[in-house]
Amino acid sequence: MIRKTASAHWTGTIKDGQGHISTQSGALSDQPYGFNTRFEDAPGTNPEELIGAAHAGCFTMALSKILQEQAGVVADELSTEATVKMEKDGDGFTITGVDLHLKAKIPGVDEEAFFEAAKTAKENCPVSRLLAAADITLDAELV
Repeated sequence: MIRKTASAHWTGTIKDGQGHISTQSGALSDQPYGFNTRFEDAPGTNPEELIGAAHAGCFTMALSKILQEQAGVVADELSTEATVKMEKDGDGFTITGVDLHLKAKIPGVDEEAFFEAAKTAKENCPVSRLLAAADITLDAELV
């Protein structure tokens, strides 16, 4: 089993507080996030942006593998943008979906094989599977 970790630290209220996100690899190290980076356009990151990055990266890698193994082609270039949609839901917000937009440069690929590979990658990359249904556990400790 592969395990990767990320962490978040928050202080203050929802609107005036601030947080920092870090990842095990160090790709993110104390990256700022807060109300203003999530609901406004302040510099920093936010959970939806990170979900989008994870989904775009996962889908694109899965597609590369499927194209090679099932269609017998190697892409010159695969570029994916993931737009995470979040909507007001009662007193809170709900992530309602992700739009994946793919631009691919693949010499010699059969169009039908390409679209089938993209569909398979969308349905089966690990992040797509997580977003479809996940077993989320919680171990909470009050210190």
